[in-house]
Amino acid sequence: MSALVRMRVAGFVRGGRALPPLIAVLVVLGIIYGGGASPASVAYGYSAAALFPVLAWLTKLLLDTEPDVQRRLARLAVGPAREATAGLLAAVVLSLAVCAAAMAAPWLFGGIDTSQALGSGVLLGVLAHLLAVPPAVAVGALASRAVTGSVRLGVTVLVVSAMLVVVLGLSGSFAPWLVPPVMATARALNDPAVPPAGELTLLVAWAALWCAVAYAGYGWLRRARS
Repeated sequence: MSALVRMRVAGFVRGGRALPPLIAVLVVLGIIYGGGASPASVAYGYSAAALFPVLAWLTKLLLDTEPDVQRRLARLAVGPAREATAGLLAAVVLSLAVCAAAMAAPWLFGGIDTSQALGSGVLLGVLAHLLAVPPAVAVGALASRAVTGSVRLGVTVLVVSAMLVVVLGLSGSFAPWLVPPVMATARALNDPAVPPAGELTLLVAWAALWCAVAYAGYGWLRRARS
């Protein structure tokens, strides 16, 4: 399966499909850090939230790079579960690389205020990005051609999902629980002080439960369309 992961990453990068998400990442980071230095937890919290739709888009592009016939051959070669998992792992690898670059970027042009809770802020930033990656990959996978069957429907799913994450994530009713805690994490880190351990535990459990449901749905849809 590792060979399949490497093949998909290489095909995505060498085929040039990685360029649009890369440009989007640069634009997002430029907007976030162009206004001056911010405490690490605040900056990284909103960086993770802003990167969420980009990572979902990156995942969709990666999974759509492989032709349908080649994907079916891979399913026959390694099995449906391993074939689907290889695509998700490839997306996770690239998403983590993007997050690492996003966390390193502000240090190049003074985007982090080093006078306020630097150590804990960086650790909270790592947590924020780790909480954003699995849901973003899940959304991109659910919008992929292997699930939706068409580019138009896939783009619709991607755009609507990203909008719901923002809109419902900022609402004050029960609705936020329907989406991953991307915006909730950003709001929790909107203060240099470390959030209570209970709040961080709730965010991790929330993200884990949401991802479990999303990935189960992705697996079921992949089997239904095979």
